[in-house]
Amino acid sequence: MSRPDTATTDPPPLHVASRLHAFNRYELKYLVPVEQAAELRDELGERMDRDLNSPAGGYGVWSLYYDSPGLRFYWEKIEGLKFRRKLRVRHYGDPAGVTDASPVCVEIKQRVNRVTQKRRITLPYATARQLCDGRELVDHSPRERAFVHEVLDLVVRLNLRPTAMTGYQREALVGRAADTGLRVTFDRRIRGRDRDFHFGQPTPENRFTVPPHLAVMEIKVNERTPHWITDLAARRNLSLVRVSKYVQSIEAFGLAPRSVFHLAVPEAGAQ
Repeated sequence: MSRPDTATTDPPPLHVASRLHAFNRYELKYLVPVEQAAELRDELGERMDRDLNSPAGGYGVWSLYYDSPGLRFYWEKIEGLKFRRKLRVRHYGDPAGVTDASPVCVEIKQRVNRVTQKRRITLPYATARQLCDGRELVDHSPRERAFVHEVLDLVVRLNLRPTAMTGYQREALVGRAADTGLRVTFDRRIRGRDRDFHFGQPTPENRFTVPPHLAVMEIKVNERTPHWITDLAARRNLSLVRVSKYVQSIEAFGLAPRSVFHLAVPEAGAQ
């Protein structure tokens, strides 16, 4: 796929340093049938603990992604740029009860070579919309100053706007002892929409963007993947995949041509 000419609308990449809490990770993704995901979760559970924030059955994760009119962040992902990023507002739990006062995360996720970096702050939903949609400077602590200004700079200079929303059910496990930097997540029922972007929308029309019989298993480590994890992946014949929930949504809703990374999803009704 070739990227359309967006030079007139998309300025060069920006990189503003931030003192905000951040964490760097290496991420490995696998696509597995939901039945196998349950087996893998049980096997991993012998050496890992359930995340304290992950109840039985998992929890909802909803993310609103912002992009430029020329889909700058989408194309950076497709082209595999060594430095790329995206801006999103994320809510954990059931979106039906979200109000202006509900806490959400404003997050910049970026990739630098093979390392994934995340920086975020928690804001009331109304304040997050004021920053990302209203393009207004919001109250922040001195520690958050660089990050808030970076978000505002991105939104204004790249003319970012709400582009796609994704949602899924997540179960998470965390490592023990020597594996404390290890985290494994299983995401299923991955769906989304390309309109009605308010989290509390009463009757959203979501549809699956990844086939519903598949789950995304993601291994996240601070440094090196434990050998017993790679052994498990080899024994289970798991293959690494390059899958992005945001890319899936962009292509599923026809906002860009389907790439070689696209997972076809049978037509389905609202979810």
